[in-house]
Formats: sequence, structure tokens, C-alpha cells
Amino acid sequence: MKQSKTSSRSGKPRKNRVAGPRTVNRRSFLQSLGVGAAALGIPRRTFAEGQAGEKPIAGFETAPTIAEAHEGWKPFSDRKLRVGIVGYGVCKFGAVFGFQNHPNVEVVAVSDLIPERCAGLAKAVRCEKTYPSLEELVKDDKIEAVFVATDAPNHARHCIEVLKHGKHVGTAVPAVFGSLEEADQLFQAVRKSGLKFMMFETSCFHEDLHAMRQLFHAGQLGRIVYAEGEYFHYMEQPIDSYKGWRVGLPPQWYPTHSNAYYVGVTGGSFTEVSCMGIPSRIPHLQPPNNPYKNPFGTEIALFRTSEGGMARMGVSWDTPTNEGEMGRIRGEKGSVYFNAFRGLEQPKVNLKRPPLPPGVSAGGHGGSHGHLMNEFVTAILQDRQPLVDIAMALNMTVSGIVAHQSALKDGELLKIPQFKV
Repeated sequence: MKQSKTSSRSGKPRKNRVAGPRTVNRRSFLQSLGVGAAALGIPRRTFAEGQAGEKPIAGFETAPTIAEAHEGWKPFSDRKLRVGIVGYGVCKFGAVFGFQNHPNVEVVAVSDLIPERCAGLAKAVRCEKTYPSLEELVKDDKIEAVFVATDAPNHARHCIEVLKHGKHVGTAVPAVFGSLEEADQLFQAVRKSGLKFMMFETSCFHEDLHAMRQLFHAGQLGRIVYAEGEYFHYMEQPIDSYKGWRVGLPPQWYPTHSNAYYVGVTGGSFTEVSCMGIPSRIPHLQPPNNPYKNPFGTEIALFRTSEGGMARMGVSWDTPTNEGEMGRIRGEKGSVYFNAFRGLEQPKVNLKRPPLPPGVSAGGHGGSHGHLMNEFVTAILQDRQPLVDIAMALNMTVSGIVAHQSALKDGELLKIPQFKV
């Protein structure tokens, strides 16, 4: 495994401290493919409403799981992967990915720094054993893999700690938080360990992005000329977070939901970036009210891709309408644009997402939760690289860190470090 960097890094990012979404109508996408929702295992009603009519946090909407989502699943092993889970904050990510429902998983132990949350996580995943911290949980020799659902500023540190104790690790996004140095440290830790690492990037298992990936690897899109990705999450009021890490964070420090609409489709990367920032009008997002002294509520990045194409990726906390995670992609042979496929030929590949084990629900973020968890578990048991491995995770994340540096320099074109496995 090899890491190559295309340039020196300008400036030292602060090691400081966002969250996840979308509401998209895919009917035109399905109709253009000439197949129905049932054939792809996609529910007619994409998202469930919030409880008691309340609007859920953008992107956390739960997609109903239909029976067809399980069709074709076959058990491939009798073994149960012994998993530890850490973190049960506002997103409840420790439980919502559904490890406790997978037939090949035993949840051995859980942890959260706040005792009430730790107890809540244990109850939610039907586990009796608890630890007061991740640092204590990773010492448990019965645990083979750990899912890190802690605060974003500590993701890299916690993943490295898990790997040091000889355990596979999965993490909520982003893989690192604002630090190129931590990106290097995490990459080296994964490489040295020989263990599996996976970032649970939700966009990678959206129905449309999964279809894009299948079409691309079947050669039906050709070389990608242009891609767009958007993560628009209105933050008029601060979202609760450990030590307030979400308050005023630079938008491009949480870039993976949008960047996945190129990196997660092709497996490629962004090589250089020019990014412009727009000051926020929301008081709690403005400096000096945020701990990052970040002046921007919206950052729009123009990237050059490893294929020689271009991509526009935007992250914003300031737009109250049409929130969510969404994207479009145009290739030399075909495009998926506004959820409609247009190509020289009709699809020749199966665009349906992989079947889920019985009892595992599709879950939130466009029905991606169950698929991400199943991919992590299956990759470990089959001894293969998971979809969002360390290289893909860092290529999605580090490009945003450099994009924010560019925005602070009024759009200066900057080179982006490259990660390859």
C-alpha cells in the first residue's frame, strides 16, 4: 500500500472540531431506467415522516423497508462477528445502523462517556455489558471489531486506538476532522495494522449513487466529465453535540456526503481545488460566536478529478429549502442527472442495492444504514476490503479540508494529498 502526495501543504489546519441528508423524488430516475420501484427494491414512499408530525433532522429520515429488500439474501457463514459499539449522541448512531439485528453479529459490549446514554445504547442494542469509555472497551479481548459513533473531532484518534488493540474498525463520518496530520496518522495506522477500516458514508448507499456506481463500473457512463454533489443542511439553531463541536464548523470539514457523488461512484479522487466561501447570516454560525473562527456558512468547491474531469461540490448550513444529500454525474457515454439516466444504451447491469439479511432494516439517510452495516460485517467475514476503505474515506474527507483552506485564501488553487491502497 502506498500513499502519494501531489504537493506540499499550505498552512497548518487547526485540530478542532456536522451531521448528515436528503429528500429527493426518484420517480423520474426509475421511469427513465424502464424499471419499476419493486424491481429495484425501492419503496414508493421514500422517507417516513417524523414522529407525531415533527420534521426529522435533515437526512435522518427513515426509509421504510419493503419485503423485496431481503430477496436474494443467502447466509454465507455461521460465524458471528463479535462487535463493540461506542457512542449514543443526538444521532443515536450507535444503534441506528442495526448491528444488533444482523444474523452474523453478536454485540459484546457498548460504551458512552455519559452514563445515561451508555445505558440507553445498551438497551437499544440488547447488550448487557458496558464500559465507561472507548479506551476501556477496546481492552476487551472478546471484541473483534468496533463501530465508532463518537464526536467527529475524535474519530481519527478513536479509530487509531481501536486499531492499536488489534480490532477492525468502522466509523461514522468524517474519517478525520480538519487535520491533514491526523489523516496521515490514520492512514499509517490502518496500513500497519492490516485490519479492516470502513467509513460509514451514507451517500454511498443511496439508491441513485449505488446505481451510478454500477453503471460506471459497467462502462456505461464512460469517463466522467463533470460531477456535482450537495450537502445542504440548514442550521438556524445549533444542533446538540458533545462540547458543541457542530457549532459553526467549516462546511467543507464535513464534505463526504457531497464528495461521495464522485469519489463513491468512481473510486477516484480530487487532485486540486479552488473553493469560495459565503459568510453566514445566522448569528451562532458567525465568528466570534463559533469556536473555529470560521467565517463561512456555505462553501462551494470546484475540484479537478483524477480522471481529468471537473466536479462542483457544495456544503451549506444556510439554505432552508430542498435540504439533503444529492448529486448528479455526467460521463462521455451516459449521465445520471436530476435522478434520470440518459445513456447510449439501456442499463445492462443490476442497479438494485444488495439484499439485506432478514431483520435488518434499510434505516435512515435514504435507506443506507442497514446496507453500510451489512457491508462492514460482510467484508470482515469474507476477508475483503469494504467499499469505503481507508483510501476512499480519506480521499472524500481530506479534499474538503484543503477546500476550506482555499476558501480562506479567496479561492486559491491548491493541490490535494492523494491516498491509495
